[in-house]
Amino acid sequence: MKKSGIGNKIILASASPRRRELLTRAKIVFDVVPSQADEDNSIDSDPRDLVLRNALTKAEDVSRRFPNTPVLGADTVVAYGGRVFGKPRDLADAKEMLKILSGNTHSVFTGVAVLVAGKNISEVDAEESRVKFKKLNDSEIDAYLKAVHVLDKAGAYAAQECGEMIIENIEGAFDNVMGLPCALAKNLLDTAQRAMQDDPTFA
Repeated sequence: MKKSGIGNKIILASASPRRRELLTRAKIVFDVVPSQADEDNSIDSDPRDLVLRNALTKAEDVSRRFPNTPVLGADTVVAYGGRVFGKPRDLADAKEMLKILSGNTHSVFTGVAVLVAGKNISEVDAEESRVKFKKLNDSEIDAYLKAVHVLDKAGAYAAQECGEMIIENIEGAFDNVMGLPCALAKNLLDTAQRAMQDDPTFA
């Protein structure tokens, strides 16, 4: 593999096409090795703690197979009213989520973990963005659900896909709402790679 723009090769522990797109835009060269770890889907968890925990779990799973390569894991959830919204079970669940979020401002949390297990390097952090939804009626929600495949998306929506149908405004990083805050990810990768370079056993 060629070196990435920020240093050594990395592995993305995610099958998310959005995260692949964002890393490519950020000019980071990477391999994809999706994590097989079970995620914590507790809807009553603290959302920041939840995404940090899941991002770390995903990265740990892949790091066991690639202990000397930086592995990036990420997890994104929507939070509103003391409840965490992950991926909807089905379209009925997706519609219910959008009805709850309609007209309100919610938070999107993404946890990012970078591990180099063989060097005991672990960098973990999370970012929050705030998203205000338009007031949506049933027909507008149905139209959005027909336009966008939402079953693989936290909170049953994608800001980058027909977002103008449902979103009034976003405060914070747009790429965080998509599923990977690239500035944060780059900072964690850079920190991990500096630690690797400072290790006299690193080759």
